[in-house]
Amino acid sequence: MDVTEAKEGAGMQELGQKPRREPWERARLRRMTNRLSRIEGQIKGIRAMLESDRHCGDVLNQVAAAEKGLRAFGIELAKEHFNTCVLPDVREGGDTLSEEFMQIFEQLAR
Repeated sequence: MDVTEAKEGAGMQELGQKPRREPWERARLRRMTNRLSRIEGQIKGIRAMLESDRHCGDVLNQVAAAEKGLRAFGIELAKEHFNTCVLPDVREGGDTLSEEFMQIFEQLAR
């Protein structure tokens, strides 16, 4: 599924997933996908380092950088989810998304 399909929620139901409450703002979507592209590049770099027999310390430094990037991405996505989905749901009297968010937050904190 490409970014456009995900943005429009196309194909989400057959995957058993809920579409976003509202579509991504274009600039934010671009920033998030750029972050993921950097992380993908780091992961590919780690593979290349292993395949070229690079020193383990160098590889581990790249692993740490990729983990940090992925954690930062997760935190940014959690903030986005809270502001665009959870808060509006709570304001409308719902509590399902806030309970779900707390479970997700606990997973991120581990």
